[in-house]
Amino acid sequence: MELAMVGLGKMGLNMATRLVRGGHRVIGFARTAATVQTAVDNGAEGAHSLEEAVSKLKAPRVAWTMVPAGQTTDDTIQQLSSLLSKGDIVIDGGNSNYKDSIRHATLLESKGIEFLDCGTSGGVWGISEGYSLMIGGKPEVVEKMRPIFETLAPGKDLGWGRVGPHGAGHFVKMIHNGIEYGMMQALAEGSIS
Repeated sequence: MELAMVGLGKMGLNMATRLVRGGHRVIGFARTAATVQTAVDNGAEGAHSLEEAVSKLKAPRVAWTMVPAGQTTDDTIQQLSSLLSKGDIVIDGGNSNYKDSIRHATLLESKGIEFLDCGTSGGVWGISEGYSLMIGGKPEVVEKMRPIFETLAPGKDLGWGRVGPHGAGHFVKMIHNGIEYGMMQALAEGSIS
């Protein structure tokens, strides 16, 4: 498959690299030319604007966003909504609030663009160990994206799955983060004693 990876921070760059190693065509876009060049060095194709990234994809196009939650994600999805067409797909893999994800799904669906919210966990180890993917959205859209999820996850049927409708992926990731941070706090307090 092919997709644009929008946002090439620690997670986005490693995910793009894992996808390239898995045989997918990845167009990498970030705000800085040096970051895009690093993605190119790792096997992706580079783009220096969102418009360029979208223009390099064949329909139906897939754009996966890995940008900071909040206004940056809002702005990116708004811009993608004007660049993409009916039948294209946006996947938000960041840490968006699940209520924002429901709103993003509504915005995109009004234009015929599909949306998946994908809580993504794995940190810097994901590139070698695989990512845990908690996906919200329509079952048939998740199924279309199966090759991407199988490549990113630890195994074809391990570490990923649809957890419910739009917003559910980021809701489950929120719960995941709460448990994880609670465990880290307990470990930190235990090691001080």
